[in-house]
Formats: sequence, C-alpha cells, structure tokens
Amino acid sequence: MLRYVAEWLTQYYSGFNVFSYLTLRAILAALTALLISFLIGPVMIRKLAEHQVGQRVRSDGPQTHLTKAGTPTMGGALILVAISVATLLWADLSNRFVWITLAVTIAFGLIGFWDDYLKLVVGNSRGLIARYKYFWQSVAGLGTAVALYATAKTPVETTLIVPFFKDVLIPLGPFFIVLAYFVIVGSSNAVNLTDGLDGLAIMPAVLVAGALGVFAYASGNVVFANYLGIPYVAGSGEVLVFCTAIFGAGLGFLWFNTYPAQVFMGDIGALALGAALGVVAVIVRQEIVLFIMGGVFVMETVSVILQVGSFKLRGKRIFRMAPIHHHFELKGWAEPKVIVRFWIITVILVLVGLATLKLR
Repeated sequence: MLRYVAEWLTQYYSGFNVFSYLTLRAILAALTALLISFLIGPVMIRKLAEHQVGQRVRSDGPQTHLTKAGTPTMGGALILVAISVATLLWADLSNRFVWITLAVTIAFGLIGFWDDYLKLVVGNSRGLIARYKYFWQSVAGLGTAVALYATAKTPVETTLIVPFFKDVLIPLGPFFIVLAYFVIVGSSNAVNLTDGLDGLAIMPAVLVAGALGVFAYASGNVVFANYLGIPYVAGSGEVLVFCTAIFGAGLGFLWFNTYPAQVFMGDIGALALGAALGVVAVIVRQEIVLFIMGGVFVMETVSVILQVGSFKLRGKRIFRMAPIHHHFELKGWAEPKVIVRFWIITVILVLVGLATLKLR
C-alpha cells in the first residue's frame, strides 16, 4: 500500500523512489511487524488475562508445567495481525504470491482460532474434533495448491528441485498439487506439535522464515537465480516482504513468549506459521530444503508418530512422553536447556539449508 503512495509522491520528490527497492521494503516490513508486536502485545495479553483465556495444563505432563496454568493463550493473533499489516503496507499488492501467502496464513489461523476458542472459552477440552480440523486444513491446503498450479506461468513452478544437484529437476505436472498440499498441511501441524515450551516453536519459525526469504529474493531475481543454479520464479522475490514480516512479528512475539512466557501462541499462531512456511517453500520450489531447515519440526512430528505407532502395535512407548521435547524434560533437562539446544540445532540446519544455494 505504502509502495503505491511512494510511487505517487515521486512526481514531487524523486527521493521517494527508494521505496521501490525490495530490500528496503523488506526491512521496513520486519520493523513494522516488530513495532506492532511491541505496541499491541501488552494490551492483548492484558485482555486475554481479563477474559481468562488461559492455558490448561495436562496433569500427566512434566510437573514444572503446572505453574503455567492460566497463562494467557491465543497470543498467535498478535503474530497474524503484525504479519498481515506489515505485508499489506510494504508488499506489492499486485503480486499473486503476496495474496496467496496471506490467504493461506489467515485461513489456517482461523482454523486454529476456532480450536482454541472451543478449548479455552467454551470449555470443550477436545476443541475442534480432529477429523473436522483436518478437513478444514485440507480444504485450505488443497485450495492453495490448486491456486498455485492454476496460476503457474512456467514449467519450473511445478518442478521438484533436489538440493545439492544442479541438474536434478523432476517435472511434477498435476502431482504438484499433491506435493504442495502435503507440504502446507504437514508443515502447519509440525509447528503446532513443536509449540509446547516457552519460545520453542517461534524461534525456529523465525529462523526458517528468514532463510526462506533469502531463497525468495534469489529466486525472484533472474541474475541471482542463474548464477546460483536455482529456479527463477518470476514474482517470487516479493515473498521476501512476507518472510521478513514473519521474522519481525516472530521476534516481537518472542519478547513476550520467552521463558517464563507471559503468553502462548496457541493453535491460532502455530497452525498459521506452519502453513506460511510451507506455502513459501512451495512458491520458491524448496520443499526439500524446508524439510532440512525445519528439522526440529520434523523431529517433533516423527516422535509423535513413532510413539503412537509403537504403543498401538506393541503396547510400549519409545519415549517417556511425546512430542520429544517433553521426553527430554522428563529425563531431567531444564526447560530453558531444551529450548536453547533446539534453537542451536535449528541454526545449524538453517545454515545447511542456505548452503544448498551454492553447493550444487
């Protein structure tokens, strides 16, 4: 929005032309989202506390979590507001990728909101029934996948790129819809499973979003894309603004979510952030790299699958508790130690993912 205002003002002063630069708008989006988080955060936390929208803690989990009962939840709404406003202010609103990323993020956020509302406000401990939750996630994910496939302008936009190999390109055709669907829905649920400790999910999400922003910038620039040997996707560079908005909003939320947390993001934030990361990875054709950089999310998801599968098949558990971050807590690791070590793992994996830009 402000990009168009700046374009109009250039007729009076050429200096406003600086706002046409993608990198500057990306930086301003991050700062805007961060500022919104700082300004709205305290008010939102206070309102959530007044309306007693507080965390409910499982009695069979780590005993240290019992003190978290009543902590304001649904703080992910703050993240959604900051991302949406910052993106709308600084992105090119004629770009289809901007609207697709915003739409899927808000859609998954609404699904998470309804689940949180049923659990925390209505008092229904089950929340949104799992099959209904997955149904609406599938509707949003499939709709996004179809939209990306239908609006693809070049074959590379529906081609699977294998990292570390310059010439391994697998045309997917209609199977692109299946891949995009699973990446978006899977990423959403993976982040949701990870969101169990103070700041555990948000920092990896911030780091991965920042790295995907680098991929978006490179993929949207024909010179950089050709030099690095990655697919050139026209218009994908504008997704950088969306990624930096996630970066700023995430850091702003972490200010209040860091241990000991003043607020939790809830499903409204976790489902939305996961879907956002998934759709960006699909747009820039880096689904496999997302799997690498989001290794912590993958590890958390796999731990749940293994735990459930083992218990149903053998009647025995593999971990003391799943997701795996609770396993380490029950082994005696302090919560901050688990959180920081998972952050360190994410930093390493993000660096590996970024290395695929050059190592081909």
